[in-house]
Amino acid sequence: MKAYGRKGILIISDILLVNLAIFMALLLRFDGNIMPQYEEIYLNTFAILTLIKILIYGVTGLYNSLWRYASIDELIQVFFGTAMETALCFLYGQLFDVRLPRSVYIIAWFITFIFIGGSRLSYRIMRRFNNVLINDKEVKSNIMVIGAGEAGAMVIKELKKHGELKSIPAVIIDDDVHKQRSNIHGVPVMGGREKIKEVAIKKGIDEIIIALPSIPKSELKKIIDICKDTRCKLKILPGVYEIIDEKVSLKKIRDVNIEDLLGRDEVQLNTNEIATYIENETVLITGGGGSIGSELCRQLAKFKPHKLIIFDIYENNAYDLENEIKSLYRDGLEIIVLIGSVRDKERLKHVFSKYKPGVVFHAAAHKHVPLMEFNPGEAVKNNVFGTLNMVQCADEFLVKKFVLISTDKAVNPTNIMGATKRLAEMIVQTIDKRSKTEFVAVRFGNVLGSNGSVIPLFKKQIAQGGPVTITHPEVTRYFMTIPEAAQLVIQAGAMAKGGEIFILDMGQSVKIVDLARDLIKLSGFEPDIDIKIIYTGLRPGEKLYEELLLDEEGIQKTKHENIFVGRPLDLSFSEVMLSIRALQNSLDDYDRLKECMKSIVSTYKAVGDEIAASGD
Repeated sequence: MKAYGRKGILIISDILLVNLAIFMALLLRFDGNIMPQYEEIYLNTFAILTLIKILIYGVTGLYNSLWRYASIDELIQVFFGTAMETALCFLYGQLFDVRLPRSVYIIAWFITFIFIGGSRLSYRIMRRFNNVLINDKEVKSNIMVIGAGEAGAMVIKELKKHGELKSIPAVIIDDDVHKQRSNIHGVPVMGGREKIKEVAIKKGIDEIIIALPSIPKSELKKIIDICKDTRCKLKILPGVYEIIDEKVSLKKIRDVNIEDLLGRDEVQLNTNEIATYIENETVLITGGGGSIGSELCRQLAKFKPHKLIIFDIYENNAYDLENEIKSLYRDGLEIIVLIGSVRDKERLKHVFSKYKPGVVFHAAAHKHVPLMEFNPGEAVKNNVFGTLNMVQCADEFLVKKFVLISTDKAVNPTNIMGATKRLAEMIVQTIDKRSKTEFVAVRFGNVLGSNGSVIPLFKKQIAQGGPVTITHPEVTRYFMTIPEAAQLVIQAGAMAKGGEIFILDMGQSVKIVDLARDLIKLSGFEPDIDIKIIYTGLRPGEKLYEELLLDEEGIQKTKHENIFVGRPLDLSFSEVMLSIRALQNSLDDYDRLKECMKSIVSTYKAVGDEIAASGD
């Protein structure tokens, strides 16, 4: 009923306004002294002219819009509605010989457009004025918007619309000199990125919103690096795909996170090459519920495999992932969740014989360095014997491609986890020489947000008020995002011919202390003042920096700029198997196990020999 009441009020208002517009047009045309014959024509035809106008307004939707949100689109609607009714009124006068002077129609249209458009915008004007009066005495946050483009304009518009948020857009920053010294919705553009710190102090800025959804990430990092020194809270409008059709909302603005600080641009994939080996294929992912395995499943699902098999020992994550993917693809993808361990060869044989996967991604592994130092036998069972079970099944059941997920800790390892992953690489490289299956390994560093990553730990410590704990002030690591790692693994699989170790471009190594300081600043605190940083010493098996390549491997470029390949080593599968059998007899003795691993993996230089494993 309220909607009909509003429409009724609008119609009555329009009837009065259109007739007032015609009368004013006559007065203007005849300098206030309307000729009697035209006065008579108007009095005889005003009813039919009014009906024509109101009907056209109804047809063009002027009574269906929510005018509390009126904008340029609605004004364009008013423009065409009033132009159409003016043309029809002129045509009516011509046909029935009751025409007014042509100039009267033009003047009346202009006045009508102002009256009708003004009446539609009056609600927003009054609302804005009311917000200013109500909020003028309340505490408000001054906002700096970086980006004077369409996204920035829409952010400002949204902030002004929602006065209840008490967030006032105070200034805009943009590097485009043509936009500087101009205004967007009444907010001044006061310079480029070099002015961010100065303007933040001058305007008393509390929060910075970066509205540059299409900027390269390398440039975004540079801007964030400037912003994080202002001590303002940082937020960002992510992804150009989120502002299509002006669908910017304040809900889409999120906090700047540590991934934004990596400055790594989006990965470019050869989708045709990937589709060639994934589409209509049965794909098996071990460790499919884990951080890397689950992202592999999400990315692989886009390439329309015949079946996607998630194999994991932990059912909860696998179940959640199954529901997530099914909700996206429904009946368009057959997804199967299998619970089991890669240590159980009979279970693996059953899976391979029943489902006959054509492509396998082996991501199941124990990866936590200090924990594996205290549980070396479990690391060997899972990472070595589990991998051996997988490659033997893949060979026996004629899998086309087998991709091992490896780690930079396999290079010159100083811990048992890294040594087991290096041995897993050796198994994959050597069996490839005698198998029809194409076996490859993909090696990369740490991924942000993965299980065991330092980022969740740092966030938790900051939320508790500190301190943030770091093992050593000089420790460095390579980082990439989980989606980036998964995409490059899939791309490397498409390039595989067999026996290679692909190395992903991890960019520049990052000092962990710098990562911690950035995270503290992004949380609105000052490192060493608000949140303390303390050093706890390197943990068992850890080293200061990681490497991605063994000296003897060499490195070659591939056709993808983010993927390199190491030269296959001259190893024998039978020799590796003999070594593994010796390793099997040492599982319950930490010292023997470590010495045996050193004899197999010549680059393994263990640290913390004095630490005895408890429980093994």
